[in-house]
Amino acid sequence: MTTPFTSPADEDVRRRAADDPARRTAHPKARYDFIVCGAGAAGSVVAARLSENPAVEVLLIEAGGSDEAETVLDPAQWPANLGTARDWGFQAEPNPHLNGRALSMSMGKGLGGGSSINVMVWARGHRRDWDFYASEAGDAAWGYDAVLDLYRRMENWQGAPDPHFRGTNGPVWVQPAADPSPVAHAMLDAARELGIPTFEHPKGRMMEGPGGAAITDTLVRDGRRHSLYRAYVRPVLERPNLTVLTDTLVRRVVFEGHRATGVEVVRNGEVLTIGARSEVVLSMGAMQTPKVLMHSGIGDEAELGRVGIKVLHHLPGVGRNLQDHVSFGCIWEYAGPLAPRNSGSEATLYWKSRPDLEAPDLLFCQVEFPVPSDRTAARGVPAHGWTMFAGLAQPASRGRLRLTGADPLAPLAIDANMMSKPADMRAAIACVELCRELGNARAFRPFVRGEAMPGDLKGATLEWFIRDAAVTYWHQCGTARMGRDAMSVVDGALRVYGIEGLRVADGSILPRVATGNTQAPCAVIGERAAAMLRSAHGL
Repeated sequence: MTTPFTSPADEDVRRRAADDPARRTAHPKARYDFIVCGAGAAGSVVAARLSENPAVEVLLIEAGGSDEAETVLDPAQWPANLGTARDWGFQAEPNPHLNGRALSMSMGKGLGGGSSINVMVWARGHRRDWDFYASEAGDAAWGYDAVLDLYRRMENWQGAPDPHFRGTNGPVWVQPAADPSPVAHAMLDAARELGIPTFEHPKGRMMEGPGGAAITDTLVRDGRRHSLYRAYVRPVLERPNLTVLTDTLVRRVVFEGHRATGVEVVRNGEVLTIGARSEVVLSMGAMQTPKVLMHSGIGDEAELGRVGIKVLHHLPGVGRNLQDHVSFGCIWEYAGPLAPRNSGSEATLYWKSRPDLEAPDLLFCQVEFPVPSDRTAARGVPAHGWTMFAGLAQPASRGRLRLTGADPLAPLAIDANMMSKPADMRAAIACVELCRELGNARAFRPFVRGEAMPGDLKGATLEWFIRDAAVTYWHQCGTARMGRDAMSVVDGALRVYGIEGLRVADGSILPRVATGNTQAPCAVIGERAAAMLRSAHGL
C-alpha cells in the first residue's frame, strides 16, 4: 500500500523542499490552527499527522537548526554530536549518591531532536509499561494491545516477516543492525550460556515476558540515520499548510484567561508572539516542556513564587518525577583491534535483577568501543575494547527540576537524584554481576584478552565503583506526567489540567520510564496526540 511517507513519486520535489532553507526559515504568519513546539521524536509525528488535512495550518517550531550534517546522518558518528550545538547541554547538579559527581544530561537540539543524535535504537517498551500507562490514564487505548497495533501501523519493518508483531507499510523504516560484528553474536551466545533466551528480534515475545536478548533494531536506512523527523516531516515539507521554523526558541505559552492562544518565541534576537486558533502542543522533552510550563505560570505555586513568576494555575507535579535510565559501564579489552560496525551498538538484552520479578528491570546495550565515566577512565581504559553499557530499566529514584530565575533564558537546576533509593543499589549490584558473567562467558573468549573493569569487586568497593561508573542513558522523562492524581500534569488525552487548548506530547508525560530506549514510545505519544487532536477538532 502506498502512503504519503513511502511513495517514491515527486521525490525531486520533496528533495528540493527539504533542502530549501526558505521552507524552514520563512517569517511566520501571525496565527496558525495548531502550533507544535519541538521537532523531535513526538513533535515531528504530531505536525506531520495534523498537516495531512490540507485545510489545517500547522506550525512546527524547533529551537535548534538543520539536521543536514554528517555527524547526524552517519550512524557511526553519533557521539560527535554530544556537547555541540546539537545538544542542549543540560548539566545535573552534584549528586551525593554518585560520589558528588555532576552528570552531563544530553538532549537533542535540532530537527529530529534526540532522534537525530541518539544511537538509533528502536525499542518499544514492555507489555507491562503500556498496561501501567493505561491504568494511570484510565484509558485502554494506552494499553499494550492497542499500542501493538499502532506500532504495526507505524513501522516499515525490513527484517524477517512477522505480521503479528511487525508492520511493513508505515513511515518508520526499522531494520536489524546490518551484518553485525562477531561480538554482537557473541553476546547472544553468552546469553544462551546463562539460560537467557534469544529472539529473532526484540519487538515481540521478548518484551511480553521476563526478557531476553536479540540483535538491535535500528532506524537506519541505506546506511544513513532515519530520524523521526526524516520519517514523518521531511517527506512532506512541500505541503503548503506546514511551516517549519528552526532556530526559534519558545519562551512561554500565552493565554486569554486559562485558554492557550499562542506562544512567545525568540527568533533572530526578536521576541515574537504567534497565535494558535485551535491548540498549542508542547513536545520539547522532559527538560524544556516543564520549563516552558513553569515560565508560563503553570506549576507549583511555591516554586513559581520563589522566582517571582505569577501563577496562572497551580500544578505541583510540573518538574517533578524526573526519571532516567542509569548505566554502569563494564569494559573488556579486545585480543586485537576490532572496528565497531553500524552505530557501534548492535546487540541488546533485557533481564531481571531478581528471579521473582515478572518483567525485566535491567537493560543491557553492548557498545563496541570503551565507554568509561569521567571517574572510571582513571582506572585505565584499553585502547581497543568493548563495553557492556548496562543499567536500571526501572529505577526507583526520582529527581526534580527547579527554575533559577524568572527569565526564560535562565538555566534549569536539575536534581537528577540518581541512585538515591537503596533498591537501585541492590539492582545495580545484580546488574554489574550479570555483566561480568556475560562478558566472561566462553562465547567471548575468541575476541577478548580479559576484563578491564570492574573486576571481582565486592561489598563497599563494588558500591563505590557503581557510584563512580554511573552515567545517564539520556532517556529523561516523567516531568509532566500523565495520570489522575494531584501530582499529574496531563490527563489521558494529554490535556494540561486546568488549561484549555494546551497539550503535552513527549516523554515528559510518561508516568514512569519505559523499559528500553525512549524514542519509539515518544513516537507512539505523537501518534496518539495527533489522533486525539483530530478527533477533538473534527479533522
